[in-house]
Amino acid sequence: MIGIASSCGLAAEAGARIADRGGNAVDAALAASAVAAVTEPGVCSLGGGAFVTIWAPGEQPVVVDGHVEMPGRGLPPDRLGGGRIDVWMEYGRGVSTIVGPGSVATPGLLACFQRASDLYGALPWAELLEPAYDYAQDGFPLSQPSYDYLVYSADPVFGWDPPSRAALHDADGAGALLRQDAMVRVDGLAESIRQIGQEGAAALHGGSLGERIVRGLESGGGILTMEDLVAYEAATRVPLRVAVDDWEVATTPAPSLGGTALAAMLLLLDGHPRDGWNDEELMRVIRAQEAVLRYAADLEHAVPGIDLAAEARELLAGARGHLRSALESPSTVHTSAVDSQGLACSITISSGYGSGALPGGTGIWMNNCLGEIELSPEGYHALPPGTRLRSNMAPTIARRGDGAVLAIGSPGASRITTAMLCTLLYDLRMELPLQEAVDAPRLHVVLDDEGYRVDYEVGLLVHRLGVRRRRFDRSMYFGGVAAVRLDPDGSFSVAADPRRSGSTALAGRRAALSRRAATGGSVDPTSE
Repeated sequence: MIGIASSCGLAAEAGARIADRGGNAVDAALAASAVAAVTEPGVCSLGGGAFVTIWAPGEQPVVVDGHVEMPGRGLPPDRLGGGRIDVWMEYGRGVSTIVGPGSVATPGLLACFQRASDLYGALPWAELLEPAYDYAQDGFPLSQPSYDYLVYSADPVFGWDPPSRAALHDADGAGALLRQDAMVRVDGLAESIRQIGQEGAAALHGGSLGERIVRGLESGGGILTMEDLVAYEAATRVPLRVAVDDWEVATTPAPSLGGTALAAMLLLLDGHPRDGWNDEELMRVIRAQEAVLRYAADLEHAVPGIDLAAEARELLAGARGHLRSALESPSTVHTSAVDSQGLACSITISSGYGSGALPGGTGIWMNNCLGEIELSPEGYHALPPGTRLRSNMAPTIARRGDGAVLAIGSPGASRITTAMLCTLLYDLRMELPLQEAVDAPRLHVVLDDEGYRVDYEVGLLVHRLGVRRRRFDRSMYFGGVAAVRLDPDGSFSVAADPRRSGSTALAGRRAALSRRAATGGSVDPTSE
């Protein structure tokens, strides 16, 4: 049996289909995430990046880092700085970003997925892509999260490239944005997925699919080269690990600053009471968020080209030391899966706000991660080629000594960390049932020139604390947590966030922990 939860409405069903074929938790999560990358246009895509956290029972946890990189290998300096379209959208109460061919970073999602499949999967790679291929071939309904984002982004982001506009607007791009639940069909996408199924990630990273994408972007000022695609490798990394009472939590290390910030917040809130948030404890959560987010922001902007691994170590050291003293003194999709053998997989994928580029007739929308201003303090095209970009993604797994295991994560840009913090505190420390923990109200600290403001949902009594604040009804602004828990008695809990149109499933024959023979057993994450 496998429990699957996703912030994408169609994803869990795809994971269940793979589970019913004998796949394990990693197979199910990868298939579900591939469907999300196809059926959530604007929100994510196959042309983005990913982090995959995996924890097999009796082994050390592993993070497969497939995040995007700075491209531009082999290009003369005068090629840099172009291919940009500066955009302001009312999305999220106002956001500035850079789109266009020059905003596209070297994608890593496919390489990441294949690496995870090779290490832990039980089913063949091509089989995992069949659900995504079927949706690409037959079409899929425009989801509520995609529609909600495209209301703001369809014209400024996805309207400048004619094939992109045609895919998302009536009358082959001449009319209005497609309505929610209207069928979307993207020319070339099914053929690209079939090629990826046959050739693996090499179809992009050195094959003809990659060549078509590079040529399509180059004509508009893009700086992605075949050399970048060939050089890209998904990396296995050692997760950050922190204790929350009798649970051990494993999350993403640098270059995911989201995982580092989550770990630091959990360290600061060690000993948080189990009986709910009174005024004093609510203020502790606010100050923990404010301290960690401000400290991380100060480090991030201190030195161009800062060493992210060193930054992560300094932030965690600060959480154990002077951050604790300071405290005491006053666009993304996620899928989680756990199988009955205790194998857990947590996957978060992102393509930023989307570049709007649908190059080379491939049907694959590309990321705009070079144009995410908030994650690029060094500036546009300023990093050396091959540098992994920063990320807020933080797919996480927690284990307890009695065999209980929880896979959890969230979309939500800068709110990923705080959405997960609130949910983990509700579930692991207050011991709320999993769906109740996901449903419960959240808060997020926003740093600004006046200090900080607390954004919070109805149900938290922040108005009594005398802080600047902004109240929301339950809102997708606060993330879209997807979580699966296996308890020692073999029972499953699955939870999808009501803030987004997520999905859950319980499916499969007796889940096999076995891997394909070529993988050669356990993984040593210290090898890379």
